[in-house]
Amino acid sequence: MNSLVEWRKPNEDDWTDKGYRLRIRYKSKNALKKLTWHHKGDYLATVSPDANNSAVLIHSVSKRQTQSPFKKNKGRVETVKFHPSKPFFFVATQKHIRVYNLSKQQLFKKLVSNVQWISSMDIHPAGDNVIIGSYDKRVVWFDLDFGVRPYKVLRYHQMAVRSVAYHAQYPLFASCSDDGNIHVFHGMVYNDLLQNPMIVPLKILKGHQIVDDLGVLNILFHPTQPWIFSSGADSTVRLFT
Repeated sequence: MNSLVEWRKPNEDDWTDKGYRLRIRYKSKNALKKLTWHHKGDYLATVSPDANNSAVLIHSVSKRQTQSPFKKNKGRVETVKFHPSKPFFFVATQKHIRVYNLSKQQLFKKLVSNVQWISSMDIHPAGDNVIIGSYDKRVVWFDLDFGVRPYKVLRYHQMAVRSVAYHAQYPLFASCSDDGNIHVFHGMVYNDLLQNPMIVPLKILKGHQIVDDLGVLNILFHPTQPWIFSSGADSTVRLFT
């Protein structure tokens, strides 16, 4: 499937001055919206929602190969994620999340979100819980052992939710929105499968300015510290500790 992309070695200036080590140029003119890495670091997946059957591409860095895993997408793909430890691949369309087993190359599970339009998704480090954000102001938590429908629906934001994220080590997760706020939650997941996750609101972080009805566009936790980075429509990146 390398007919869809062109793998390039950076020139000397890019290598030395910019730190480029590899470049993947898409031959399609459709915009790339999402990028996510596999936990082992050799694979990454990209999403170009308007590219029809090649909306999702998986790239192998070591082999310099690109694959289009789906012959036909069942709906407009919004975002994708690799499972943190198992060969599962999560594909979120407008209203559903499909979980594929990459080893068996088959659909494993289909989650029903009960939202109008999914904007973002993250998977708990333990792998059994998923959160999504939606443009209709909701954050939805799925417990994969609990069923295919939401375990909790959180309605704290006043405008579209742009991004959601779990912390890799601490029992924390967060969401950000066009209302300019970042909501931080305590989200404890237990080893006992019979015990439901505990979700408690902790803090509302403010600081970004709203520009043209757009607020906080993305958030990401520090991998080891209880810090969160945010980027906003006000052209700033902020660190909250």
